[in-house]
Amino acid sequence: MNYKWNYEAPDPATAAAEEELARQVGIHPALGKLLFDRGIRTEAEARHFFRPQLTELHDPFMMDDMQVAVDRLNLAMGRKERILVYGDYDVDGCTAVALVYKFLQQYYSNIDYYIPDRYEEGYGISKKGIDFAAQTGVGLIVVLDCGIKAIDEIAYAKSLGIDFIICDHHVPDAQLPCAVAILNPKRTDNHYPDTHLSGCGVGFKFMQAFAASNGIEFNKLMALLDLCAVSIASDIVPVMGENRVLAYHGLRCLNSNPSIGLQAIIEVCGLADRELTMNDIIFKIGPRINASGRMQNGKEAVELLVEKDFQAALEKAGRINLYNEARKDLDKQMTEEAVEQVKDLPELDNRRSIVIYNEAWHKGVIGIVASRLTEQYYRPAVVLTRSEGMATGSARSVSGFDVYKAVQSCEDLLENFGGHTYAAGLTLPVEHVEEFSRRFEAYVAAHILDEQTEASLDIDAVLDFKDVTFRFYQQLRKFAPFGPGNAKPIFCTKRVYDYGTSKVVGRGQEHIKLELVDNKSNNVMNGIAFGQSSQARYIKTKRAFDICYTIEENTHKRGEVQLQIDDIRPCQ
Repeated sequence: MNYKWNYEAPDPATAAAEEELARQVGIHPALGKLLFDRGIRTEAEARHFFRPQLTELHDPFMMDDMQVAVDRLNLAMGRKERILVYGDYDVDGCTAVALVYKFLQQYYSNIDYYIPDRYEEGYGISKKGIDFAAQTGVGLIVVLDCGIKAIDEIAYAKSLGIDFIICDHHVPDAQLPCAVAILNPKRTDNHYPDTHLSGCGVGFKFMQAFAASNGIEFNKLMALLDLCAVSIASDIVPVMGENRVLAYHGLRCLNSNPSIGLQAIIEVCGLADRELTMNDIIFKIGPRINASGRMQNGKEAVELLVEKDFQAALEKAGRINLYNEARKDLDKQMTEEAVEQVKDLPELDNRRSIVIYNEAWHKGVIGIVASRLTEQYYRPAVVLTRSEGMATGSARSVSGFDVYKAVQSCEDLLENFGGHTYAAGLTLPVEHVEEFSRRFEAYVAAHILDEQTEASLDIDAVLDFKDVTFRFYQQLRKFAPFGPGNAKPIFCTKRVYDYGTSKVVGRGQEHIKLELVDNKSNNVMNGIAFGQSSQARYIKTKRAFDICYTIEENTHKRGEVQLQIDDIRPCQ
């Protein structure tokens, strides 16, 4: 991929202020710019940023309907009503259900959980799920990570005498369901300070409020923070504000005392005995939880996450690991087919979006394929398949473009849709697919900016290799956890050379393992450039080139760093 490199050097006055702040905090001068870029101007603000405190969490009763929700939950317990915890089949939904169920089960026994089948019931609240609740005597359903658009379904439940408390974070319509309480920071009438919580995060706030109303100490909630971290990383919500606090302490929990279910996943991932990061969740832990809902039923993932016996958890983790292996094979096959279909789109070079449909594709993997197409073509992508006579699929977006609004612009063609800025789901009649493709493209073309259709790297600082030490890396780690709103810093070093030992590696000889030097230090810097073997011939000529990279710890040589190289640019 040809990246556009973006870097704007600070003016002298700003550079001096950044260096002074770095001196006060005791970090490398280049990292002062990172603080300024995050709106941090004082030593106190920097120390506050580096050490997020749980005391910074907002009062959960600031969220609209929270008191009503807590009162209804307390009433259900007082009446000994049967409670059902219901959630979506993705990582966010499964972690949310596990969190609420695990916490309430400590204080109340007449409780169960339910995850709809992706293939039999589809996304969100289903009539089958409500009928199950009615048949098992449920009086209250707490629904997590979905439900905000389930107007007909919740009305049906109400006719059966079943109340709903909705805990969701997806964008609502003007009309809200007739639930007893709707906890959603994206409500237009919401007064909660942080609108970017994950679905699991909304569930955590509900449990925080429930605990406060019943005199339960906050530290009883601490063991649930690992689930919050997994949801925040996997659902790609901004890692700022309250999410930063939850992710920071959730990662500490995940590394020091994870729940039995997550510990089992860590074991099968081969991540034991190392410090886990948000990337480990995104690329290792999250996909395995997701694979259960994609390939079988998400309920298996919840069963694992609430498991209390480690050996039983290991067996369950082994099963979802097999689902993940099958998912990867299917993902690869479908992506290859999708790319061939994209190549046949008329006027591909002039299109600002991608919409493709194949009725034979596996419903559980189309979201991943949409993400792959967005990464490869750098355009919003919608991938559709056929399910129960309808076209159903997923939309994914590029940085800065609201794909939910693009889908919403075609709502008269849709049976239903939902989502947020970077991801959406939709269902429509098959005969509307062609018109949807035309109108989706028209909306994207009218609203997307040219720079949003270019693969770009935003460089945070230009460094010499003498700056890239393990001490520098340790200081950089203070900025973690990384994610949207607090992206992992990208650095640039100019005019570097092959030390003479760089080589092409990988099963398909597609990567380059690099050993590099520059003219300003004696450091030989190790690096890996994934998928960039086409640059190897130039590198071996010993001519100079520039690199953009992130800095990682060398997992094979503790106390050393290596570069993960995003792009290589030959010097002119």
